[in-house]
Amino acid sequence: MSKLGELRGQKWAAWLPPVVVVVAVFLFPLFREPLDETVSDATVTLAYVVFALGLNIVVGFAGLLDLGYVAFFAFGALVSGWLASDHFTGIGGDSGIDFGVSEFAAGLPGIHLNFLLLVIAAILVCAVVGAIIGLPTLRLRGDYIAIVTLAFGEIIGRIAQNGDDLAINNYAFSNGRESISPIDQLNFPIVGEFDSATNVRPYFWAALALVLVVLFVNIRLRDSRLGRAWVALREDEVAAASMGVPLVKTKLMAYAVGAGFGGISGVFLGVFFNSVNANQFLFGFSILILAMVIMGGLGSIWGVVIGATILAYANNNLLPTLDRSFVSDALTDVGLDFTFSQINFGIFGFILLLMMVLRPQGILPERRRQMELAEGIGADQSLKEAKA
Repeated sequence: MSKLGELRGQKWAAWLPPVVVVVAVFLFPLFREPLDETVSDATVTLAYVVFALGLNIVVGFAGLLDLGYVAFFAFGALVSGWLASDHFTGIGGDSGIDFGVSEFAAGLPGIHLNFLLLVIAAILVCAVVGAIIGLPTLRLRGDYIAIVTLAFGEIIGRIAQNGDDLAINNYAFSNGRESISPIDQLNFPIVGEFDSATNVRPYFWAALALVLVVLFVNIRLRDSRLGRAWVALREDEVAAASMGVPLVKTKLMAYAVGAGFGGISGVFLGVFFNSVNANQFLFGFSILILAMVIMGGLGSIWGVVIGATILAYANNNLLPTLDRSFVSDALTDVGLDFTFSQINFGIFGFILLLMMVLRPQGILPERRRQMELAEGIGADQSLKEAKA
């Protein structure tokens, strides 16, 4: 066999496991009932994978710590509330504005876009917000970036929670601590609408499609000139600038692209849950997504998918199960009156500490980081031997 044939065989062999996994995941809902809770939980998990892949752009590729990622969840979800409900009643008259939405929402007041237009709108809104958040951090490094992004995340969350007091011509930013509900069902041009009250399978497949698209874009970005610029920025900002990397543009692109992915998942969850509740936009969400990225491996696309899947399952399934188990009863018997779900972020913080100590490279590390860590550990061992 020629070398070219061997290379092609290796390429196909490398792609075979992911293809098998995707096919298995696609077929999974067919072996469950249309309203099976497991399918619903898996749908939410897929949405969290998109969130984690978005944050990995900022933290993993570009090396810019972002503790305010919840802001893009907020704006993505709010886009579904603004553009797929009767929240802006009065715009377009009693019949509202309808762009390809199903008959379910046709003729209703407010704005009603189909899901594809919602995704595009969420990407644009969140990308702009991401770039705006990135502007104050251009001259900052390390802990200062963390403080600024944390502040922005908190500001956006508080604005959403008090959005009913922020109105222009009686059009409020949000419903405050009350939900914007109902949100239009998942709908596409020509195909029509899918009602989550009767069948959640289409939502699962839509979430899987979003994951695959975001994965494809992530891989292409990683291997592109922009992706290499992000890695150069992460490794050494001064050296990157001396090699001609435009720091301002590169940083802003990282924030904008990562924010756009967050908006995709946010708008999907708004449609899936049929409501937008500002009480969800909390700092702990940012920590959860960051934990997914660190657990999987900073900069590792497939590692982040694994880390997001594990922690999303733990947060949405494992901890509630423990709350209903004998373990919770045993804790109550000894005077510890709390549930695991109430301290979930403390648990994830502890997991982060363990990962940083026991396996700092993550479950499935990026090859470059794995080599750097191995070199660093080898240098430390050589230094210890020399001192001995």
